[in-house]
Amino acid sequence: MDIASIIFDIVRLLLYALIIAGWFWGFLLLANAYKKRRKRFWLVKQEYTTLLVQVPRNNEKGPLSAQLMFASIHGIYKSAKERLSEGSFQEHISFEIVSMSKYIKFYVYVPTHLKDFIEGQIYSQYPTVEMREVDDYTLARRSEGMHFVGTELALVKNDYYPIKTFVNFEVDPLAGITGVLSQVEEDEQIWAQFLVRPLDDSWQRKAISYVSDLRAGKKSSFAGKGVGGIFSFLGLVLKALSAPPEQGTAAKPVKLAGPVEQAVKAIEDKSTKLGYEVKIRLAFLSDKDPESMKIKIQSIVGAFKQYNSSNLNGFAHKSTHMDDFDFMNKLQTRSFEEPGFVLNIEELASLYHLPTATVETPSIVWAGAKKGEPPAILPLEGVVPSDQLTAFAQTNFRNKVANFGIKLDDRRRHMYIIGQTGTGKSNMMKSMVLDDIREGRGLAVIDPHGEFIDTALDYIPENRIKDVVVINPGDREYSVGFNLLENIDPDRREILASGMMSIFKKIWENVWSARMEYIMKNILLALLETPGSTLLGATKMLVNAEYRRMIVDNITDPVVKEFWIAEFENQLKTNPKFATEAVAPIQNKIGQFIAVPSIRNIIGQPKSTIDIKEIMDNKKILLVKISKGEIGDDNMALLGAMLITKIQLTAMERSGTREEEMQDFYLYVDEFQNFATSSFATILSEARKYKLNLIIAHQYIAQMTQEVRDAVIGNAGTVVAFRVGPDDAPILKKVFEPVFDENDLLNLSNFHIYIKLMIDNTVNPAFSAITLPYTRNQKPEGNRQAILERSRHNFAINRGVVEQAILTWSQQMAELEESAKKLGKKGKKENREEGETKIIGDIAYREIKDKKGGIWYVRKDKIGDNANTEEGSRGHEGIRDIKIAENEIAEDMILTKSDGSNNRVGEEALTPGQTVEL
Repeated sequence: MDIASIIFDIVRLLLYALIIAGWFWGFLLLANAYKKRRKRFWLVKQEYTTLLVQVPRNNEKGPLSAQLMFASIHGIYKSAKERLSEGSFQEHISFEIVSMSKYIKFYVYVPTHLKDFIEGQIYSQYPTVEMREVDDYTLARRSEGMHFVGTELALVKNDYYPIKTFVNFEVDPLAGITGVLSQVEEDEQIWAQFLVRPLDDSWQRKAISYVSDLRAGKKSSFAGKGVGGIFSFLGLVLKALSAPPEQGTAAKPVKLAGPVEQAVKAIEDKSTKLGYEVKIRLAFLSDKDPESMKIKIQSIVGAFKQYNSSNLNGFAHKSTHMDDFDFMNKLQTRSFEEPGFVLNIEELASLYHLPTATVETPSIVWAGAKKGEPPAILPLEGVVPSDQLTAFAQTNFRNKVANFGIKLDDRRRHMYIIGQTGTGKSNMMKSMVLDDIREGRGLAVIDPHGEFIDTALDYIPENRIKDVVVINPGDREYSVGFNLLENIDPDRREILASGMMSIFKKIWENVWSARMEYIMKNILLALLETPGSTLLGATKMLVNAEYRRMIVDNITDPVVKEFWIAEFENQLKTNPKFATEAVAPIQNKIGQFIAVPSIRNIIGQPKSTIDIKEIMDNKKILLVKISKGEIGDDNMALLGAMLITKIQLTAMERSGTREEEMQDFYLYVDEFQNFATSSFATILSEARKYKLNLIIAHQYIAQMTQEVRDAVIGNAGTVVAFRVGPDDAPILKKVFEPVFDENDLLNLSNFHIYIKLMIDNTVNPAFSAITLPYTRNQKPEGNRQAILERSRHNFAINRGVVEQAILTWSQQMAELEESAKKLGKKGKKENREEGETKIIGDIAYREIKDKKGGIWYVRKDKIGDNANTEEGSRGHEGIRDIKIAENEIAEDMILTKSDGSNNRVGEEALTPGQTVEL
């Protein structure tokens, strides 16, 4: 073949190549234009969602979890055939790290139709993560004068070469990025966007081919070089035409240098993992001068240089865009029209993963506390009938919201609520109280602040006004009568006395002694045996000998009576220090309590104006407003504990009633620590049998003794924790583990709770929730004043009447003692005149008039079975088994004053208020 023919063939081939290339390029340009146009229409129809992603501070899921997450997300890949048949394009997702207002947050910008899938893949690798939809931060209005500078990152080598990955870092590489992002002023922002789009395996085949060429000593392959590959191909054809290949020879592997061999192995390793097409955009927003902003963007780019390796790959930035609105549009739309570079899932996870506890950048916004999944059998509002459910909270696990509550049967196992002040405990209790009121249930609320009761009064509907009883020592003009010592079953007097001792011991623990308790208990047991006695008599027992003699004469318990006759009286006579060491401390403490007029007017009325049994059995509403600001801490605690003790004793009286005949009664105690006595442990363990259902709340565990703590945690079927302090978290962790730990309990937001809920008498694993506002679905009724007026009218007595009655009683007691001192012990016949027998109630009395005209009645039925009726003085019938001589007053004579109060008369002449010993 001559040279001219060869040249002619070459020119002809070149012309053919140019024609083919021209048609090829023309076709590509037309196809690309059509594709872009179609893609724009497709993109316009797409909707996107911005997710804020947060993990707890103690997150231990690092880059490896992110690698698995990206492997799962790769499942959104669509083949060319699928995209063509759907008329769609491959979706991309943007994983973002943003520093704004000096806080670093993590976002995911995702097509809305893929949101659930992406959330599921993130949750699968980060179970404790919190995600919620938020507004797109790029669209937020920026302050006037704000500039921005942006850039894109590119790889310094062919993307077959990998960057340095997390497996080769000693510390988490994310710390280097967040460290730079944290260096911003209040009004500055840094955006880092990692746009990712899954690829098929064609890039892996090309990488393997590239490695094969390197091992064969070839610089590169024409594969993957586009139009340039066509000319390479033509060159090979021409070479083949001009020089036929050698026979019997094969390419021999080339021995590669150490660094090159390492790079080849790294390429091979990269190609074994799934890949994404990636584009990284960075932006800095500030009101500073443009030049300083360009320097700042350089430092941000510098944070990514940690991924560079000399023999592998690394990052460099492209051109810088200053106030370029086209570039800003790309940031806002997350545009991915231009080709990116290939990273596998390990490389991608090295760049973007959620922070772990080892990333100590202080400005990262962590999730406050992790969420827990509710049980499948959760009693939901709208599923369980409202009359069988008390709704109070809403689930918040993975944005699945449902209102739920506790069934009435499960409330009988009590509910314990703990949390720091201001976290939402009272809000939750108000919600439950108002639900009980609406449903017509019976309840009592012990409120040591007063605000709780005020809220309840505002929301009580008109149909329940008649059911409300209000006890409020702060209402100075009207006092409810509450006599704790009234009508106590003899079998339960010991329980009452022990309960009161627990109260005194708690309130005055620093000064309370065993001796004081011994004396005070005998005072109570003695007063309980005399009808009409009140706690005002406690101090009289210590200082008024005649009053004491009157009370002691009524005692039937031989041990208690022996204490007063032998022990107490003997100590007074023989031990000069007894009065100051034993009597005075009790007198001082009890005296402080009854010295407060508002308290004295309540407990000093012999006849209670409220009937706790009637309230409980008829589903009434008892609201006890004992504000410590009104009456003081000690008085608040003492009065509240007395009312709780009375409710307990009344509940125990139901022991003979069939269960189906008992009415549930709900006792709410806010700031429970004020009343958390050792006797409360008994209430918790036994109240369920009598359908007395407790809901107790307080702030921290140290407020309880070990005994009460064990009783509360051991007997409360449902436990609710708001945010607690560092001392309580280790203890409560044992209740809520393994779902939640100490850090979770310390970081709960206000109104967020962890709850271990009893469902159908079974305790379930703990889960998280948010309490419902008590104001939901209702407005204030405006009945507060009407309720207070009705309660005053039905259950309270005017202050003047009460104080006059107490004053009269006190004067009588004083006259009683004074008369005894003047007249001595010798009775005189002329000091009394006897009248006719009268029947008062079911008891026969003989009327006796003393020298001052006071009328007394001798009970005629207080007698033994073997009594003989003798003629008494002046011809009247004597008391059976007591012979009354003409000129003597019988010992042990029981006298009752005409106003109904019991008194005893000694061996002296009868005087108003005077008694004689039995």
